Amino acid sequence: MSEKYELINAEKATTAATGEKKYTITAMCEWLEVSTSGYYEWQDRPESATTLRRQLLGLLVKEAFDDSDETYGHRRVHAQLVRCGERCSPEFVRGLMREQALVACQPRPWRHNLTDSDPCAGPIPDLVCRDFTAEAPGQKMVGDITYIPTWEGWLYLATVIDCHTKAVIGWAMGDNYKTPLISAAIIMAARNHSLEPGAIFHSDRGSNYTSAQFADTLAALDLRQSVGRTGICYDNAMAESFFGALKNELVHRTVYPTREHARADIARYVEVRYNTLRLGYKTPLEVHNEYLNRQQTA
Repeated sequence: MSEKYELINAEKATTAATGEKKYTITAMCEWLEVSTSGYYEWQDRPESATTLRRQLLGLLVKEAFDDSDETYGHRRVHAQLVRCGERCSPEFVRGLMREQALVACQPRPWRHNLTDSDPCAGPIPDLVCRDFTAEAPGQKMVGDITYIPTWEGWLYLATVIDCHTKAVIGWAMGDNYKTPLISAAIIMAARNHSLEPGAIFHSDRGSNYTSAQFADTLAALDLRQSVGRTGICYDNAMAESFFGALKNELVHRTVYPTREHARADIARYVEVRYNTLRLGYKTPLEVHNEYLNRQQTA
């Protein structure tokens, strides 16, 4: 019955918008086989608690989606609502997003990465074996390189990610992906964060990561080197996952005239958005602070 009343309201709204009076309320009620008094009673009836809550959640969903810069799907929007104390199901959030035509940005097809194995590289073990967990910050890290298109040419980004907090603790950018770039990223991580002696640094088997120069850098920082197999992205999945988020949420939606524009935008994303302000799930900063609190109370 309420659906028929909604049709009458929709026709009224159309009439008000166009200024042309097509049909009377009485005529529409007669055609839809409802009473005129029933329609007016329904129209004056206060909205139910269910309707009001649905409207509230719809506003919260829209707010969370906008705060994510239109990058979050229904699962992460749902996680954000749960963190705010709102209880609802992921499918309910999906329905609200569909009603409001809120569509998250989608990842582009995978492209070949920068891994070129060095045939002269000696035997380097895989100390991670796809276990990207750690009991404390500074015990295990992963790193990789990706490239960002600009009108000036490629900008290369090297990262170091902590396996406990998932934070990007070291990064460097330049116009090439040679060994000094990845050395700068791991040196930044060691300078700004407390790394345990003998901590693991894991990467792919690219020629720069397996070079003697980079091995010397890791040895000077008292870090153990670990590499995955050639061409197997799952062996360095955590690093690949970060680059996927970076490309999908930022790079693929932005045009950079210069490398400097890209450098500033990516640094902002890493330090402000990814490490500290991501919605829904715990941020790397929260995980790190929780670890420090546990150490103080132990």
